[in-house]
Amino acid sequence: MSLLNDFKAFLMKGNVIDLAVGMVVGTAFTGMVKSLVDDVIMPPIGLLIGGVDFSNLFLTLKEGAKAAGPYATLAAAKDAGAVTMNIGLFINTLISLVIVGFAIFMVVKAISKLQKQPQPADPTTKECPQCCTEIPLKASRCPHCTSEL
Repeated sequence: MSLLNDFKAFLMKGNVIDLAVGMVVGTAFTGMVKSLVDDVIMPPIGLLIGGVDFSNLFLTLKEGAKAAGPYATLAAAKDAGAVTMNIGLFINTLISLVIVGFAIFMVVKAISKLQKQPQPADPTTKECPQCCTEIPLKASRCPHCTSEL
């Protein structure tokens, strides 16, 4: 019975619940970023470089057994059984990674600004004006040079 209680206590800790919420939000955010990259960012970039559809930017490494290339789309190459290097999909994923990384950076930066910074501890020593030695605040005479403070 103790194992079950320990497991329940573990699940009810704030960190585990925060992690679960973070995973759900992260999954939704990843879908949004993928759509942003695939549907908003990459089409204008493809248009600027000559009408290239990045999702169909690939190199054929080996011709397919069903049909010989060249293949118009990545789907056609895969249907023919061709071995391809999917450069466009990699570029899309790389851009998604940069966007997600930047968004996480901005969230962490905002959270760190919201957290209170610890107040510095009150000083317990002062400097002797004669010999520059650190001495306790309550001292009336420097133990090093014996000057009065």
